[in-house]
Amino acid sequence: MFTLTFLFLLVSIPLLVSSFIHRRDSWRINQNEDKDGDLLTGCVFSLAAAQWPIEKGNFNNDLIYIKTTENKYFPLALAFSLDEVNRNPHLLPNTSFIFEFPEGGCKTVSKLYSRMPFSEKNQQFLPNYNCKEKTMCITVLSGPDWATSAKVGTSLDPYRSQQILQLTYGPFHPILSDPEKFPYLYQMAPKDTALPLAMVSLMLHFSWNWIGLAILDNDHGTQFLSHLRREMEKNTVCFAFVSMIPVNMHIYMSRAEVYYNQIMTSSTNIVIIYGDTDSTLAVSFRMWESLGIKRIWMTTSQWDVTTSKRDLTLDTYYGTLAFAQHHSEISGFKNFVQTLNPLKYSDEYLTRLGWMNFNCEVSASKCETLKNCSSNASLQWLMRQPFDMAFSDDSYDIYNAVYTVAHAAHEMLLQQVDDGKGHYGNCLKLHSFLRKTHFKNPVGEKVNMNQRENQQGEYDIFQIWNFPNGFGFKVKIGEYSPYFPHGQQLNIYEDVIEWSTGNRQMPPSVCSADCGPGFRKFLHEGIAACCFDCIPCPENEVSNETILIFGVFVKHHDTPIVKANNRNLSYILLISLMFCFLCPLLFIGQPNSATCVMQQITFGFVFTVAVSTVLAKTVTVVLAFKVTAPGRKLRFYLTSGAPNYIIAICTLIQTILSVIWLGVSPPSIETDAHSVHGQIIIVCDKGSVTAFYCVLGYHGSLALGSFIVAFLARNLPDKFNEAKLLTFSMLLFCSVWVTFLPVYHSTKGKVMVAVEVFSILASSVGLLGCIFFPKCYIILLRPGRNSLQKLKEKTSF
Repeated sequence: MFTLTFLFLLVSIPLLVSSFIHRRDSWRINQNEDKDGDLLTGCVFSLAAAQWPIEKGNFNNDLIYIKTTENKYFPLALAFSLDEVNRNPHLLPNTSFIFEFPEGGCKTVSKLYSRMPFSEKNQQFLPNYNCKEKTMCITVLSGPDWATSAKVGTSLDPYRSQQILQLTYGPFHPILSDPEKFPYLYQMAPKDTALPLAMVSLMLHFSWNWIGLAILDNDHGTQFLSHLRREMEKNTVCFAFVSMIPVNMHIYMSRAEVYYNQIMTSSTNIVIIYGDTDSTLAVSFRMWESLGIKRIWMTTSQWDVTTSKRDLTLDTYYGTLAFAQHHSEISGFKNFVQTLNPLKYSDEYLTRLGWMNFNCEVSASKCETLKNCSSNASLQWLMRQPFDMAFSDDSYDIYNAVYTVAHAAHEMLLQQVDDGKGHYGNCLKLHSFLRKTHFKNPVGEKVNMNQRENQQGEYDIFQIWNFPNGFGFKVKIGEYSPYFPHGQQLNIYEDVIEWSTGNRQMPPSVCSADCGPGFRKFLHEGIAACCFDCIPCPENEVSNETILIFGVFVKHHDTPIVKANNRNLSYILLISLMFCFLCPLLFIGQPNSATCVMQQITFGFVFTVAVSTVLAKTVTVVLAFKVTAPGRKLRFYLTSGAPNYIIAICTLIQTILSVIWLGVSPPSIETDAHSVHGQIIIVCDKGSVTAFYCVLGYHGSLALGSFIVAFLARNLPDKFNEAKLLTFSMLLFCSVWVTFLPVYHSTKGKVMVAVEVFSILASSVGLLGCIFFPKCYIILLRPGRNSLQKLKEKTSF
């Protein structure tokens, strides 16, 4: 029995789902605690056609030979798929599909092969001496591991291979795509060439750049490492360690402690697991979990069956991030199975077969987050909720394989009927039709066998937790599609992450934190680029953060977040801020008449342009929302670029002030013999102090105007709305210069110059940080939010 306290943490689960996504969560009970979620060695099925109706009950004859729980999932999925095809009046009329399953269930490959109808034991004819008019084509489904399919494919002589139509379920494997070794084999799963990019996109989203990797030391693992390394290097993500696990068990056991110490001593929180699930890598993974290593495991959906038996605490930050083949939910699976045998296939029995989907919204009143649930419910509560059996990736491959064979056979039958022939037993003809088969399956997703080689996988991303007593829970937190435009391929449901973990962020995994303004990275030779020290910028040099941000905006100029609030104004503001950061250079060194004038005039102009640009952006925000209000006729002011004239008008006023200043009493060189005893200091005199304070007052008026307008617009729909950012930036700007006045008056000489330089830099950093850092954060680290789809949501920065 599960303890009541623990179980309620998993069964009383709500979901704060965004308005445009209907999502279901999943739960399961591990089928056998002693086996720790062992995977199947291999299952092979053969399909046959019957010229009479096949009822659901007929499938029980094939299922009675399956004695253990873990072997029943794939045959049930196959029976469900066949029954759906048999009931389809538009596919193969007057014909039904049945499947044959060897007695004893899923066996090792050698035992399984000897029981199949195409094995030598079951063939009673000699090659070239078959006198039958019609040779029946045998359709074989093999999987989920590639070794099972390879064994079936390579065990056939050339004659028998022409009588077999082989389709595989399970992960795509490059070995099986060799047309010379397997000319009549079709893999239903798409290629996983997009998986490295999908994983790196997720790393960038959560700001991870320090990653561990454990793979098998074989060609497949090396190929994945090569693709992953290429994508990581493009995005400055580094390997904390790479463990190449030997395929040979004896070699692995001699090095197991080395791999354990490697992961234990590493500072990374993220470890990628990639490889076959019936290998030495699986042994390593289970050992690491059993020893209590707390990491976020990033892997594929085939690994989500490995359930720990330890008494875990509810640590929602850690667990498994699994990339699963994207497919729509197939409903009715549970109802079909229970119709076969209601007494045998009870709800509790089915929960031990695989993941159960249920609508999390039904428990919304129970608790607000996974961590805050109460402890007064039991397993019976969950059993009373409506749920359905989930289709795994492998089951979905079986589903598509059945429909692929049905469509190919249907098209061949139609052609042969037109030709005056009535049978479709010729395998070579069926092969030719299958290669050209393309259709939409019943859930509306395209299946195109002619493009299998070129298709890339789309992924759903799940966060999975395994708990004591074999209880598991998983939540879909996002999806990835390589067919979307760059920057929009990854879509993360941050509200779901916040619900399940209590925070929108994941644990960090970086080698070194980013250097702040005024510091630069110092790389050590022979060390990964993600690991560095931060040292102060040398004297007479400034940080190049502004230039980097400008480069980011130019590179992503076509994205919604850059276009929002007038892209050109953003460029003008960035350029003016560059000059603001360069202004302090005029205050360095021995002053002369030219530098004294340039100090104040340049300071006045660049800050006028910067603050007036902020005002123009603020007005743009207000006009953008007022234009759409009923009865308003303000569109002309927005489309004509009226806000841009604000910059020109404000700069003209500053020009007039500067001309008056230079005409009345311009800045000049002055000697100070009183500040430091025994020394004469050469400084720049402001000339007309009144003119200097007029310039400051003018800047203050612009900033105050921007602050008021932005403050009033702060509650407008705030997706990509800069009003709040502009409000805070102007508040910070005003605070800096209000503080400047009393400090400036109380100092003299070099300290007075230092105070002015500090105020210039502080206000520049404030404008840059408040307005542009949040945008760069989304562009670089949250690209999924930089899309038109997200533009429609109400999500603040």
